[in-house]
Amino acid sequence: MNIVTGCDNYLDIVPDNVATLDNAFTVRTQAEKFLHTCYSYMPRNGDLGSDPAMLGGDEIWRINERGGAMFNIARGLMNVVSPYGDNWQLMYRALRDCNIFLENIEKVTDMEAPERARWASEVKFLKAYYHFCLVRMYGPVPLVEKNLPISADPEEVKVMRDPVDSCFNYIVNLIDESLEYLPTEIVNPMDELGRVTAVTALAMKAKVLVTAASPLFNGNTDQAALKNPDGQLLFNPTFDPAKWERAAQACKEAIDACHNAGFSLYYFQPEFGQHNLTDTMTTQMSIRNSLCEKWNREIIWANTQTNSSSLQVLATTFIDPQYLDNWPLRGELSPPMKIAEMFYSQHGVPIEEDKTWAYSSRFSLREATEQDELYIRKNFVTAGLHFDREPRFYADLGFDGGVWYGQGKYDDKKPAELFYLEAMGGQRNGSNLSDRGTITGYFIKKYIHYQNVIGTGTNYSVTSYPWPIIRLADVYLLYAEALNESAGPSAEVYKYLDLVRTRAGLAGVEAAWAGYSNRPDKPKEKEGLRQIIQQERLIELAFEGHRFWDIRRWKDATRMLNQPIVGWDLKQQTARAYYRPKVIYDQTFGTKDYFWPIKDEYIIVNRNLVQNVGW
Repeated sequence: MNIVTGCDNYLDIVPDNVATLDNAFTVRTQAEKFLHTCYSYMPRNGDLGSDPAMLGGDEIWRINERGGAMFNIARGLMNVVSPYGDNWQLMYRALRDCNIFLENIEKVTDMEAPERARWASEVKFLKAYYHFCLVRMYGPVPLVEKNLPISADPEEVKVMRDPVDSCFNYIVNLIDESLEYLPTEIVNPMDELGRVTAVTALAMKAKVLVTAASPLFNGNTDQAALKNPDGQLLFNPTFDPAKWERAAQACKEAIDACHNAGFSLYYFQPEFGQHNLTDTMTTQMSIRNSLCEKWNREIIWANTQTNSSSLQVLATTFIDPQYLDNWPLRGELSPPMKIAEMFYSQHGVPIEEDKTWAYSSRFSLREATEQDELYIRKNFVTAGLHFDREPRFYADLGFDGGVWYGQGKYDDKKPAELFYLEAMGGQRNGSNLSDRGTITGYFIKKYIHYQNVIGTGTNYSVTSYPWPIIRLADVYLLYAEALNESAGPSAEVYKYLDLVRTRAGLAGVEAAWAGYSNRPDKPKEKEGLRQIIQQERLIELAFEGHRFWDIRRWKDATRMLNQPIVGWDLKQQTARAYYRPKVIYDQTFGTKDYFWPIKDEYIIVNRNLVQNVGW
């Protein structure tokens, strides 16, 4: 494999430390440390400083000075000298260590065979996952099936990129190999939550195959010019419908495995019984806590290395007026207006399609009444955009006048006592401070555990949770997508869409579109249902790090990421002036931006590595 720091140190050469390696696999306790090392390379999903899916797209905006490296991707500042979010070196180091583990685990003598086989299967899966992380970022990459010996010829190490279909096939084969000895469930949760199970592997296989079948990788003619120095094509420009059939089958296998292992969509059950919540708030809590309640029955795999506490501090704003001096609260993760507009109307259809929803008047002012008081503070004047929206809108977003359930107030029979946001005029939203606050007028409520409590000074009790990598709703929606792409609309597609929609408090797809959409036949057409499924994914999985990758694999980023980032006019003191859309940033995205550039340094060292198209 090519080197990353110098011409005599290659990524996949076994280091000349045989004595150390022999010691690492002499006894079980040492081998377990090496197993943990293999896990330690997992990308930090949900981490603002290292996960490009959080700040690198268009879902969350931030003050420029506070944005950080991943935010520079969203701002169009990617470069080939020092690419932002570059994981090439880390992932190839991970693959090297995974191979070392697999080559040496049989040497451990004080282990029973079943445990040894399980550990090897976990590392095979990790090896597949790390390859997938590379392919998703860079497209075709050199595969590391085994490490080259220290005696390898320098030219032997200067490998070429493997065709993208070969990459996906290798990833899936590795996952299949791992399945035989992976456990169905974690039986020692205190020590092992976060480790791989057979259900994890099948769910990730489904995601891999859906990605492989998607337009970015399946018949992508924009990548036809990408060839190895020997002329080998790295993308097949011909669309293969069989990839969608294979993906649908994998999704169904994953769903069956999840159900057999006891996974199900999460529905909120309060830990304390002093209040009987309304259906309205119970639905909102089912939505919020599907992310925030750690290891709930819906979470198939979560990253225990991600610190959700710091994310919650950055997302939390000044909910309680008693504690405006709590300076660590930043409230600076700001969804743009197009994200607020993305959520459905209360009838479960896009707001621009709902024939009963006043789309043309969405920026006009309206006063909240008693019927709105679990969503918007009674008598508060705010934009029409904030009224009559689906439960996920109110569960996920904070906005001026919006009710914020939690902060020690849990009785929704007393809505006047629930907290609400009062952001207009730059007061409590922090926009009058240069280093914090919303930049669009919106906040991410979804990240905040409802039992967090703000106190005086720097006191903020935070209920942390591991970051979900994949949950059951994700797999349901992948299955619906793959089925529709392979065979078109069907009762089975509607079934899995509707399972997710029911938890979100919405009517089924067919009923919603027939009753309220100005495009009533949309679910009956393959293209129309595709649009519905894609919007359902973007809403259901909002702010969880999926949109960034989804709009790329759909090849829709050139449309979505060339729209301006818009918010409200935050500095204004009156509602009429405040609720005017204001362009914050003109975002741009080109065909070359679908994949990361390979760092110039790596190509200089290994001239067999061809650069991605456009870079």
